[in-house]
Amino acid sequence: MAAPTREGIVGLVAPVVERAGLDLEDVVITPAGKRRMVRVVVDGDDGVDLDLAASISHEVAGILDESPIMGEQPYVLEVTSPGVDRPLTAPRHWRRAVGRLVDVTPHQGKALVGRVLMADEAEDGGATLDVKGIERTVAYDTVARAKVQIEFKRPKGSTTDEDIDEDIDDDIDDDDVDAERTDEQIDEVE
Repeated sequence: MAAPTREGIVGLVAPVVERAGLDLEDVVITPAGKRRMVRVVVDGDDGVDLDLAASISHEVAGILDESPIMGEQPYVLEVTSPGVDRPLTAPRHWRRAVGRLVDVTPHQGKALVGRVLMADEAEDGGATLDVKGIERTVAYDTVARAKVQIEFKRPKGSTTDEDIDEDIDDDIDDDDVDAERTDEQIDEVE
């Protein structure tokens, strides 16, 4: 039997991913010794947690095992998300990157780095970036390459997971202060 095709696997996998409320970003088949590696890349507005990835992996493995598409050669299945520094190739990627720092290389002109402020949903739209305090709109069709930059510490004022973590840290600090009360202060409270 011929090697499985990307299109054939996409046809089997896409309905599973859609039922889970995610987007199928890519399917990559690569040889790995006497096996094949089948990597299914999925993403969603709220990201992909391990339980959801495991559930999708289990269902996809069952479908691939039942289908003749994989033939007799063994395979390794990996269901994964695109990662933090993903390339921005579709409007939904730009929308999910709002608040993030991106590196943009246009087809013509100089590369720029800016924070995504807004992103259109339409293919013929664009994204508005804050580039050194100046708003610039970048049309999607003018972008040769765009990639989210990894930031270890985002600026204050952005609504990010890091800000939520800092709020939690502030709550923990308040609890630590309470834990330092003397026995006498505790008796007064009771």
